[in-house]
Amino acid sequence: MPVNTLNETESHFQGKVALITGASRGIGAAVARCLARAGVDLVINHREGRGRSGKMAEELCREAEAEGVRAIAVPADIAKKDAVEALFTRAEEEFGRLDFLVLNAARAPFKPWEKLLERDLRQLVDTNYLGNVFCMQKAIAPLSRRGGAVVFLSSLGSRFVNPDYPLGSMKAAMESAVKYWAESWGEQGISVNAVCAGLVMTDSFKTLRMVNPDLENLPERFFLSPEEVAGVVQYLLGPASGVIRGQTVVADKGVSNRLLWPSPPG
Repeated sequence: MPVNTLNETESHFQGKVALITGASRGIGAAVARCLARAGVDLVINHREGRGRSGKMAEELCREAEAEGVRAIAVPADIAKKDAVEALFTRAEEEFGRLDFLVLNAARAPFKPWEKLLERDLRQLVDTNYLGNVFCMQKAIAPLSRRGGAVVFLSSLGSRFVNPDYPLGSMKAAMESAVKYWAESWGEQGISVNAVCAGLVMTDSFKTLRMVNPDLENLPERFFLSPEEVAGVVQYLLGPASGVIRGQTVVADKGVSNRLLWPSPPG
């Protein structure tokens, strides 16, 4: 018998707690707003306590509270294991539970491999691989208490080459990790999946467009908003996705389906 009625989906989210990494802007912020409207209390992680991201995170908390949920902004660089431990400790102290983990934080230079310095490479691995592993390790215990869900945010760089986007290699590694995590912790009631987002109009896309002007030639219909990606994340956190396990859902409006284009870029 189907269980994914509208009322059951709404009740699935009411009173639960989500921790979203890299949530002060872009897709992370859109996910936070989406979950707040569904009744989810939020831990909004951002890397630095000061500056623009800190102000944006605090503003996002106020927006969430206007929706009737609790929200806290917690600065922590997920590349540092002790910072991740402090982040999850704060979440536990504030809410006493964790139901959803959204791994959205990313950090990497936009430059070709031959120009990557050692510090670039370490940032690439520390934030985008080790940081996510640190978060997952800390999330296992609280998520397993009631059967939680994890969604990782990937991108098309995981499967298509862009010479100025070394982050794609880490996204591919994480898509593989998602399968391992789903099998390793599925018996504990933890659901793990990923969303591979296409061309999303965020601050990062503005930078990508600067290094690859050909993107301007793509038809407008292939671009996504952060809110559209957030909807897919919410679906994977919800009861209707219960049969999906360890998968990466491509959400790109079909941009990756074609080798030939009506108006070829370049």
